Amino acid sequence: MTINNLLKLTFLSCIVLFSNTLSAQVRGLLQVRAVQGDDILSWQEGGVGLYRHDSKSDELILSQGILDFNIDLASSWSAHGVLNLNQDPDVGLGFTQAYVKYQPLSNSDYKWHVRVGGFYPLMSLENPDIGWTSPYNYTNSAINSWIGEELRTVGAEVTIKRPAKRFNSAHSFSFVGAIFKGNDPAGTLLAWRGFALHDRQTTFNEGVKFAPVASLNEYALRWQANQVLPFEEVDGRFGYYAGVHWDYLKKSQFRIYYYNNNGDPTKLNISSGQYAWDTRFTSAAWLYKFNKKTRFIAQVLNGKTEMGDNKLIDNTFYSHYLMLSHKEGKNRVSLRYDYFEVTDNDITPYDPNTSHGEGITATWRYNINKKVQVGVEASALKSFAENRAAIGFNQRTSQQQVMINAQWRF
Repeated sequence: MTINNLLKLTFLSCIVLFSNTLSAQVRGLLQVRAVQGDDILSWQEGGVGLYRHDSKSDELILSQGILDFNIDLASSWSAHGVLNLNQDPDVGLGFTQAYVKYQPLSNSDYKWHVRVGGFYPLMSLENPDIGWTSPYNYTNSAINSWIGEELRTVGAEVTIKRPAKRFNSAHSFSFVGAIFKGNDPAGTLLAWRGFALHDRQTTFNEGVKFAPVASLNEYALRWQANQVLPFEEVDGRFGYYAGVHWDYLKKSQFRIYYYNNNGDPTKLNISSGQYAWDTRFTSAAWLYKFNKKTRFIAQVLNGKTEMGDNKLIDNTFYSHYLMLSHKEGKNRVSLRYDYFEVTDNDITPYDPNTSHGEGITATWRYNINKKVQVGVEASALKSFAENRAAIGFNQRTSQQQVMINAQWRF
């Protein structure tokens, strides 16, 4: 039996195990795809391509294997976990989320709950589906592709909600605050690869590779590994974020967050080759429902990241997307435009980090029934990265991909 088949068997065994313990609520998703990619090697394989797949992805691919479970531990306590199976760039099985939630029963007009463990901050309105997937496009926006690979809260989060019904109001508000550790290397990929577009979520036990950029051969960066371990703790300091959710008549949703990992950019873990990056940003997301069938979603991310003594690396980053999605019967069609950029503000001559790009993604999804869905997605992007020239690649590239997807929910 191959390792690939062994891990698939392990994944299916977990489904059986969790469905028979503590009256767990178990959901799952298996998604396979066939991809027609381009000849630019994906960053997952050490290239400079910004898609998850390339022309070597010429076979049927398990793109998502997700087990999402919720276990009621007591009247106010529950445990939640998301287990992901991936076969690229290597076959792997791991958790993307695992946390305990405390939500007390109360007669108060205000409701509150606490999450402790590892989970996503709820910045995104693009990824509300099972296992932090999107019901719109198969390929995430540049913003949420980056969040899915380099960001995760490993700490505690408190949410206080003012429900509209309890105040006879059209407006609901939630106030969110969290402290966490880990996420010190967040910003690494933006500096040496830039933004990308994909749906590959990083599990807690893995790293993310990028192309062997020339600047890592320089003396000042000699300790940096050719990968990022996104959830590693390097400097011993706590990070934090705060956010506000505003919902109006279930027609308009707005979320704004400020995130700061509070990294000490002078700290380095030599054994793992990971620096602490001082990364902070603001994210604002908006969803507007024109009617029951058509909605508009947008998000903007604007931030700054620094690493090394005397701001060896000093970058600002920015991205936004605009999406229109329409559902008609069993069909959903979604169209999204992405723009992204990283600006190099330091004076380190051998390490250029400037990059930018834009892309269009169009997706059709058809629900055969409640469990089975098929779909087709076409995407095109063009990008520029200044550091590609030093390793023998064109600074400017154009990429395209078409994929056919089939998924089964259970």
